[in-house]
Amino acid sequence: MNKDAAVRYFRDPPELTTPRLVLRRLKKTDYRDMYEYARDPLVTEFLTWNVHPSENYTLRYITYVLPKYRSGDFRDWAVVFRGNNKMIGTCGFTSLDFSHNSGEIGYVFNREYWGQGLAAEAIRAVLQVGFFDLNLHRIEAKYIEGNERSRRAMEKCGMSFEGLQRESMLIKESYRTIGVCSILRSEYRNE
Repeated sequence: MNKDAAVRYFRDPPELTTPRLVLRRLKKTDYRDMYEYARDPLVTEFLTWNVHPSENYTLRYITYVLPKYRSGDFRDWAVVFRGNNKMIGTCGFTSLDFSHNSGEIGYVFNREYWGQGLAAEAIRAVLQVGFFDLNLHRIEAKYIEGNERSRRAMEKCGMSFEGLQRESMLIKESYRTIGVCSILRSEYRNE
């Protein structure tokens, strides 16, 4: 897929459904649910961004990113738990490399929903989009060393651990080692 086609795709991304989740466009009204997990230091411990200091901050963030759908520059889905219709996180593409037909995915989830296999469920839906809708050859995901929960979610989806990039990112004033997992289209099984 070329950049123009990807821009068209993400201007109005399709809703994705899994047995327990709906992945849909982020909405302004999601700000309270997002703030619930974005203010949690345990959730943000292994992320590149700091806790959100207020609901208003989260509302401003969502207001900032929503126009990026129109330009095709925002490639995250809001992850909604079907059991209670609560937005519990986001999952999507943090980057796409059109010259190499590859992409990187990222995700974050409310701690109340950890340990239930929901991250893997959302990741699988996004992998399917990457390989079948975007026609990617390779998709990777990264995690900060120590976040074994995230690595297990990646591996549960068929991604292979490739290695560690020692102190390769300066995050929150510390150099952090980054783990990389990936999957190729030829390895992907839609389970």
